[in-house]
Amino acid sequence: MTNHETYIKRCIEIAKNGLGITRPNPMVGSVIVHNNKIIGEGFTSEYGGHHAEVNAINTVSNKDLLKEATLYVTLEPCSHFGKTPPCSNLIIKHNIPNVVVGCVDDNEKVAGKGIKKLRDAGCKVTVGVLENECKNHHKRFFTFHNKKRPYIILKWAETNDGFIAPETKKEQKPVWITNVFSRQLVHRWRAEEQAILIGTNTALEDNPSLTTRNWNGKNPIRVVIDKNEKLSKELNVFNNDAETILISKNNIDFSKNSAKQISYLLFQQNINSIIIEGGTKTLQTFIDENLWDEARIFTGQIEFKKGIKAPKFSGKLIFKKNLITDSLKIYRND
Repeated sequence: MTNHETYIKRCIEIAKNGLGITRPNPMVGSVIVHNNKIIGEGFTSEYGGHHAEVNAINTVSNKDLLKEATLYVTLEPCSHFGKTPPCSNLIIKHNIPNVVVGCVDDNEKVAGKGIKKLRDAGCKVTVGVLENECKNHHKRFFTFHNKKRPYIILKWAETNDGFIAPETKKEQKPVWITNVFSRQLVHRWRAEEQAILIGTNTALEDNPSLTTRNWNGKNPIRVVIDKNEKLSKELNVFNNDAETILISKNNIDFSKNSAKQISYLLFQQNINSIIIEGGTKTLQTFIDENLWDEARIFTGQIEFKKGIKAPKFSGKLIFKKNLITDSLKIYRND
């Protein structure tokens, strides 16, 4: 591994501190190196705050060293005014002579303009170090801007005999398939993504809250499919714990490509990532329209013998882990 790769890898590591708080901005990481020593580093602040490069520069105690330093960053420095001034301007202001970029920002507001501005100012810019790793790290951001939809994560738990829910139940609450450790992990995932979606039946039968109550993090925006708007406003998904977006026949046509329409509607709402946590019907709708990026599937030890079958799909297994009595497998849609 070269020095450039070592420092970009460090940028990716610290950038993960922004997971769940920078949205809809990308979670960027930046490291500043002088004579093979890290003298500053930073990651993107909560939305509206400083970008990674600014935070990294601010941690350098001796600013004179910047004139002989190299700034590393996972994503091309911005060149436009948004909530904050352009990062490329600050790099030029401090006369940082070398910048190493993991991947280009193909958002039309940037798309090479930041790199060009730096080079025009006399800065040596190296592009594409650990490019695939950086693109994967910024998968939510790139999916949102390139595909005009959120990054979509399917999530469900199934029994050892392949059922997602029992045939009938007596109470309006979930029938737990997984253990408390798996359920806490799900709450962490909710804090990491911008929104979470369920269908009408899940709202009616389980009355979920869809919050991060078992994890310290921001509640996701709740998206509820209610075609005929028959759900009671007394259900937990309509309380004040989080914002709720209702999808009904008033804003999409359910007769065709409903997952595609929902995805674009969420794009218009500036939502860059979402967990689909509904029942089999809702999950299968997104699978059948090939609108998903990851599938995170828990398998518990219990058996229902009969009930609602888990969704059917195909994908590439990228992660596998046992969580005490449960197993977790994560698939990528290739």
